[in-house]
Amino acid sequence: MRVLPAVLSAAAVFSLLPVPAAHAAAPIQYSCKIGGTTQEVGIDVELTVPAQAEVNEELTIGWTGSYAGDSELIAPATGLEGDIKMYAYAGISGIPNFTSATGVAEIGTVIPGEAIPLPTTRVELKTTPRNTGTGKVHAASINFGLTNTDPLIECEPSDTATRTEYTITVGTGQGSPTTSSSPTADDTESTTPTPDETDDTDETGDLDGTDEDAEETPAEVPSGGADTGGGGLAGPDGRALMGIGLVIFLASLTGLRLRRPRRT
Repeated sequence: MRVLPAVLSAAAVFSLLPVPAAHAAAPIQYSCKIGGTTQEVGIDVELTVPAQAEVNEELTIGWTGSYAGDSELIAPATGLEGDIKMYAYAGISGIPNFTSATGVAEIGTVIPGEAIPLPTTRVELKTTPRNTGTGKVHAASINFGLTNTDPLIECEPSDTATRTEYTITVGTGQGSPTTSSSPTADDTESTTPTPDETDDTDETGDLDGTDEDAEETPAEVPSGGADTGGGGLAGPDGRALMGIGLVIFLASLTGLRLRRPRRT
């Protein structure tokens, strides 16, 4: 059996061959403008891109960067005053109206003439797609300053061939808001009361559903009767009774007067 020794010999030969190293993305070369000077800087940038996104929903792209070797961005001798921040950008292509993502990170103290530190934690770049499709994401510019609209240092990629492209797909999404701003027919009908709706006064009236105010009728005043406030059905006129009582009272006084003895 000479087959086994031959196989072992072939395996030994292949074990001596060099193993190809895993391909690593080359550093991105940036051209940074500081005042009237320009510095060439190499930065290793890694993006964490979600493979799937939804239209009209905000997504996050992670940005992690570090200087490549001794290629560092040096602060000017005059220093950078104020609360300096780093603004990182990602470029997006292939999907309409979906072109970039932006993130910000605190830098801290910048020592004049020393290397400007990069964030040690991941920077979150935010963006919102407005259309569906499949596109590519890549690292873009990096700026330093107090605000993103007025940077003190601007770094643009000078060699785009070394950038890594990441694929992203934007789907329709289940909770995507509609863009219609005009009311629909359903909205118009919902504001019109239906015939089944009843007035609230039915719920607060009598238990039998009748209206007391509707059943009340004015009191009838008989012909020749006096309106004393109680209506014509309130009984005899009180003024006649008072007249009869006054006559009886006067008659009593007259009788008492006649019965008194006369003085001589």
